[in-house]
Formats: sequence, C-alpha cells, structure tokens
Amino acid sequence: MSGGVPRASNRARRILRGPRAEVVPALVGRACALVGLLDIAAGVFPRFRHSRMHAIAEALPGSFGPFAAALSLSAGVLLLLLAHGLKRRKRRAWRAAVVLLPAGAVAEFVYRHSLLGVLISVALLVPLLRHRTEFGALPDPRSRWRALANFVLMSAGSLVLGLIIVSVHPDRTLGDPSLADRLTHVVYGLFGFEGPVDYQGSTSWTVAFSLGALGWLTAVTTSYLAFRPEHPAARLTEEDEARLRDLLDRHGRRDSLGHFALRRDKAVVFSPSGKAAVTYRVVSGVMLASGDPIGDVEAWPGAIERFMDEAKAHSWTPAVMGCSETGGEVWTRETGLDALELGDEAVVDVADFSLAGRAMRNVRQMVKRIERAGYETRVRRVRDLSDGELERVRLAAEDWRGTDNERGFSMALGRIGDAADGDCLIATAHKQDDTPGPYGDLKAILHFVPWGEDGVSLDLMRRDRLADPGMNELLIVAALQAAPKLGVTRVSLNFAMFRSALARGEKIGAGPVLRAWRGLLVFLSRWFQIESLYKFNAKFQPRWEPRFVVYRASADLPRIGFAAMQAEGFVDLALPLPRFLRRRRNAAARPCAHRSHEHGVRAA
Repeated sequence: MSGGVPRASNRARRILRGPRAEVVPALVGRACALVGLLDIAAGVFPRFRHSRMHAIAEALPGSFGPFAAALSLSAGVLLLLLAHGLKRRKRRAWRAAVVLLPAGAVAEFVYRHSLLGVLISVALLVPLLRHRTEFGALPDPRSRWRALANFVLMSAGSLVLGLIIVSVHPDRTLGDPSLADRLTHVVYGLFGFEGPVDYQGSTSWTVAFSLGALGWLTAVTTSYLAFRPEHPAARLTEEDEARLRDLLDRHGRRDSLGHFALRRDKAVVFSPSGKAAVTYRVVSGVMLASGDPIGDVEAWPGAIERFMDEAKAHSWTPAVMGCSETGGEVWTRETGLDALELGDEAVVDVADFSLAGRAMRNVRQMVKRIERAGYETRVRRVRDLSDGELERVRLAAEDWRGTDNERGFSMALGRIGDAADGDCLIATAHKQDDTPGPYGDLKAILHFVPWGEDGVSLDLMRRDRLADPGMNELLIVAALQAAPKLGVTRVSLNFAMFRSALARGEKIGAGPVLRAWRGLLVFLSRWFQIESLYKFNAKFQPRWEPRFVVYRASADLPRIGFAAMQAEGFVDLALPLPRFLRRRRNAAARPCAHRSHEHGVRAA
C-alpha cells in the first residue's frame, strides 16, 4: 500500500538531523552545567577561593566578598537549571544564560579572584552568541503543577547545599554545633534569619548571604512558575474533532486505532490539503503520536511533515506508538526515523469465529459454566441505551477501574457514552441477585469503538470484583456472536506487547538468548501484564497484526518508553488528589470527559 505514497519534500527528512542542530546545543548545555558547578563550588568551598589576589580583595568593601559568594552560588544554581533547556535549544534558556554568564564571571573575579573562572564563563558565552540561531525552540505546554515540583526539588536541594555551606568552615565555627543545630541554621538562613551557629570574622556574613540566596532562588523560581501565564497541554477543539470525524467517515476503515484519535486530551496537526492528520500528546518533552495518520494515505506525508515541523519548533523528541506496518514504512521513508516492532494486535474475523473445536474448548466450557450460573448478556449500540442505564454504566466503569489513575492513550478513547459516540458498542453482563448492588444487576462491561463501518475495536473491559471469573471471555464471545446482526465483520481485541518473542521463546528449539528474553518478559509481566494479555488474546484464535514504535535514535528509546508509560497511566509524576476531591472532579466532568482503561485492557 505504501508504494504509491508520494515522497514529501526533503525538508521533513532534514528536520532534527543536521549535525549542528544536535551537537552544538548538547555541548553548550553540558558546558553550562560545568560552569554552573564551578560557580557553586566557588560560592561554597573556602579552599576553592584562595589565590594570589587576596591583597587586592582586602582593598574591596568588606561586605562585597560575601555578596559575590552569594552571586556566584545563585548564578551556578540557575545555570544548572538552564542546562537541560539549552540542550533542547530553548530560546528562553538561551536568553537567561546570556545574562547569567557575565554575572557569574564577575562573581568569579571579585570573590575567587580567578581569571581562569572568568575565561571559562566567557568561553561559553562566545558560542552561545555565535550560534544564537540554533536556540529558537518554543516553550513546552505547561501547568502550575511544575511550580509545586520546583518548590519541592529546590527546597530539598537548598537544604542539602545549605548544610554543606554551613559545615565547610570548621576553623571559623565557634563551638561544636550538632547536626540538628546546623539544619536549624540552614532553615533559618533560607528565610533570612540568623540561626544558632556562629562564625568568626566575615564568615557569618558569607554563610548568611549564601543561604539567603538559596532561599531567594527557591521563592523566585516557584513564584515565576506559579504566576506565569498557564499553557496547559493542548486539547482537541470542537472544530478539530469535527474535521477528524469527517476523515474517519471516509478513511476510518484502514486503521483499527483511528477512532482513538478522538481523545480530547490530544492535539492535532493537519496536512496542508486537510485530507490527513496526526494526533499527539506532549509528555516529558516527547511528542508522542499514536497509530497511523488519519485520512487519505496520499496526504499522509503532508501531515507527517507538519508533525515534524512542530517537533522542530519546540525541540520535542518525535515518536509514534502503535503504528501499522504501512504507517511505519511511510514514517521512516518520509522522515528518516527508525521503526521497531512493538507487539501484535489481535484481530478476530467474525465470519471465521466459532466456539466449536478443540482449540476453543476452554473458552466454550467457561462461557457455558457462567451462563448456567444465571448470567445473561446484552450487546447494543451506545445510542440504544437509555440515559439511566448509560449513567449506571459510567458509574460502574469508574468504580470498577481498580486504579487511582486512569490508564490508556494510544488504544483508549477516554470516555463512555458521549452523544457523538453513538456508534460505539457496549456489551454488558447481568445477573439477578437477592441483594442487588449499587448498579443493579450489572456485573461487567465491555466498550468498543467503531473501526470503519463494519468493524469495532476494544476500548475497555470492566467487571464487578465480586462477579464470577470469566466475565471478559463471556462478553467477548457475546459481542462476536452478536456482531453479524450489528453489521460488524471484524473485531480488534487487546494489543500484546512482544507477542512474537513470547510465542517463539516457549517453542522447542528456542535458543538461549530468546529464552532469556522471554524470561525477562515473563518477569516484567508481574507489573505490566505482558504475558497475560498475550495468552488472553490467543484464546480467541485471532490473526496477529504487527504494531511498531517509530523513533529518531536508539538513545531516545528509554525516554520515549518512559513518556509512553506516563501517557498510558502506568507512571504518574503528579501528586494525587485526595479521594473525595477526585470523586468531586469526576462527577463534574461527566459525561464527556470520562477516561477509561484498566486491568485486562488494551495497553501498549
């Protein structure tokens, strides 16, 4: 299919691959971190300051030395904070570094009396000015959570660094203060007050200015992050969603993950013709797309080029999770990126599905046993459910999620029962009990999103923890059996990571490397359900469709993997809200912003 795709302009291929675009900012960032460490050392350690120019220093005002120490320490800490931004070519980081480097050079000369320290700062300033055009990346999406994170990290760092400052003057310390006294002195000093530790001569002023500078840095950086204009992660606008739905109506049959592009916590870029689009989310500096581009395959290169332009503009790391083989071929050909097989998607052709035969014996026996226990199933389009029943389904899905944070990104829609999603399927299991639960006779839920006009793709599986085992198998079989009446000819089930390695590793004749790789995957399955999802999918005798991750360089894979785990909800760096606040927020967000994903659901 990809053979007929026109080649885009060479601009997309050159994006993010020029040597200076990578080497110069990386070297400048590392050098900035080194200069920052030197400035911190100059402001903290007395022995680092000795030179032949002490006679000149004695002629300076007595309070200037302690102030220069604080300036050197402040400039060093800020340069360390800016180093990462310089590596990512951020324009604001460049501007701040151009201001701070001269300040650090002045502090090096006045306090340390070191010409070498001045030359190091100037040597870094020169390439910053010379290559200023390389530092043009726009700011990242941000929120005020970063202010809290900055306060926690800066406070911890200030306490550690302050304890070092208080402790590196043993010859000038009066008495023998305990660790508790020194910590108290640090805390007092961060707020600008005198603590219980005393020093001889001007050392007390040096320590006081240095601690005050650390406290000032913590307060100023936190205040800046808290009160600057907030630019949260992009959300899908109503206009963008309408355009995407139009593309899916015309081309949605091609990719089973297409409907997941309608998650409202994604952003989108369209091709110049508007006939194709790429949806994405930025996580930890990674511009993470999922699935194939939406729309006409002939227009994919234009959407991909826009995606790469956006990554270039913000210095984000581009990556694609879960694209098909055709999508991987187009991405790699048009951008020069690489692709790696991530796993396989299980697809069941309804016409070929049957419970008969030895291979389906376990599933057949489980389904019959559950049906004898009194369970019944219903498979309907979302638009066919009453408002009251749909609300019970939403509440049950939330209550049965099993995790505090909601999971899913590349293969989860993030909501149930939206008015615009009337074509979605809901399969429910019911059983009459003597003591009905809060959701009546509802015991389990499966939710499917459309895959073109004749397919559906599994979104989530939820069940009452008190229900009998086998609810998911029961509802999948019910959905497959009801599919012909609903005009569905193919059903996409869970995604199985590294399925081929698991399958080959357990066969006779597998080599030691493959067996070791399979053993590692089995071990990781204790946390990430790698093996269990593969075995669950295999019960239904599906055909396997490979899915790929597209990336720029092998060194980016750990970062991309961590960003993907954040996006999927397996890693949550934000501080959790109290449970009663989460309930209140979720209640306010219904019905359209209800996200979903949990145990036994599609997860990359």
